[in-house]
Amino acid sequence: MSTAIELIGITKRFPGVIANDNINFSVEEGEIHAICGENGAGKSTLMKILYGMQPADEGVMKVNGVEVDFSSPTDAIAAGIGMVHQHFMLADQFSVIENVILGSEPTTVGGILDFDTAKTHLAEVGDAYGLTIDPDDFVSELEVGERQRVEIIKVLYRGANILILDEPTAVLVPQEVEALFDNLRELKAAGSTIIFIDHKLQEVLEISDRITIIRRGKSITTVNAADVTAGDLAELMVGEELPSPETTESTVTDVVALEVQNITVLDEYGRPVVHDVSFKIHQGEVLGIAGIEGNGQGELVDAIVGMERPLSGSVYLGGLDVSLKSVRQRRDEGFGYVPKDRHEAGLLLVAPLWENAALGHQTKPPFAKGWWIDRKGSHQRTDEIRERFDVRSPNADVAAHALSGGNQQKLIIGRELIGDPKVIILAHPTRGIDVGAQAAVWNEIRSARAAGQASLLISADLDELIGLSDRIVVMFHGKLVAELDPAEITPRLLGSYMTGAALQGGAQ
Repeated sequence: MSTAIELIGITKRFPGVIANDNINFSVEEGEIHAICGENGAGKSTLMKILYGMQPADEGVMKVNGVEVDFSSPTDAIAAGIGMVHQHFMLADQFSVIENVILGSEPTTVGGILDFDTAKTHLAEVGDAYGLTIDPDDFVSELEVGERQRVEIIKVLYRGANILILDEPTAVLVPQEVEALFDNLRELKAAGSTIIFIDHKLQEVLEISDRITIIRRGKSITTVNAADVTAGDLAELMVGEELPSPETTESTVTDVVALEVQNITVLDEYGRPVVHDVSFKIHQGEVLGIAGIEGNGQGELVDAIVGMERPLSGSVYLGGLDVSLKSVRQRRDEGFGYVPKDRHEAGLLLVAPLWENAALGHQTKPPFAKGWWIDRKGSHQRTDEIRERFDVRSPNADVAAHALSGGNQQKLIIGRELIGDPKVIILAHPTRGIDVGAQAAVWNEIRSARAAGQASLLISADLDELIGLSDRIVVMFHGKLVAELDPAEITPRLLGSYMTGAALQGGAQ
């Protein structure tokens, strides 16, 4: 078996940090090779170097035995490398075929787009790799798993035989993960080489042939997947046993902390995306909402925190009607909020940590004195967050973009919890973070619950949702369609409810 990718002595430095430190890494042709490591270990930097998104400071790269020096992703694509990013790079308003050919459009002699040729090539790619999909479907109408398939077809269409998949299962339910893994096995059987980056260690073990561990910028070891357990990988990554989200003792009280009554939200076209939703959360309770993304959870959260004005319905916080209050007023009354996308809605990436710690609290002590910003108080509170929530940074003046994803997430969690809110809304609180940071976040959620706080948890990690929740409600097509006991369900059964199969008697 020949070597498809070989990285020798790869080093990449940024101001104040060595992201990759003399990394050696090789992938055999026709294998599925996973890369594991905690946030900030250097995985993403290494893949960006391999894909031509940034240059290495030192080291050699070889593709199929030939030394290469990529200056852009175009060079990597020309060498047969394709990358499927964690966040889908699709235009929702375009069809499948328009998304696939975007940037490499075939044309006729007169410069007119040649859709017939493109569709023929797409069909050939789909047949060759078992990835068939209707080219005329609009991406906006596809399920999450189908969008993932389009992303893979996109790189195969361009001739890639080495695929980099970055967190490909992050938003998939178990049935969609199974379908994706079937596709990856088809690709492998057809001769493709796959580099697989994931934090879900059981999935890594299921799909990989070999696994390389990266820790603090260094390549630690490469192991055969058949020879290790998830616990072994966790210890290699962070020196700890694999954490569990399981919560054992009930702390639920009879006191209602949050009540949502008959919330209906319309989209920009006047169609209901949240339809007549009602529920209660008690002090000391975690209510989980399960649902495939796009079924109204985001709009529901926006309506609860005040970022979206619903068509109808009411929100009560501790018995107080906050339906007409602003986002700031609701936060002042006791709402905490961890958004689903920390970069888009949780942080100012170019701002220092102390400014980020003040977001949402900037008008109150210790971040403010009257009308003025209190820099000393802001620094002190940020240092408290850094210490209590183990946010690893040299000081409070470091820019947020310099932190790893896990440390960014812990900063947001700390900012929201340290003010002791009555109710906290947690949207995908551990997405894209490693097992060490994940364990820290779970501990904080459990501690807040034990102290009487009410939590609304939305997560695509079904083990997390089942382990942390006292009750789970399922959201499907904008409605709450089921209430489930976490002690009586499995991730697969929950996935069946989320896709609608269990509602039609098709649960497995």
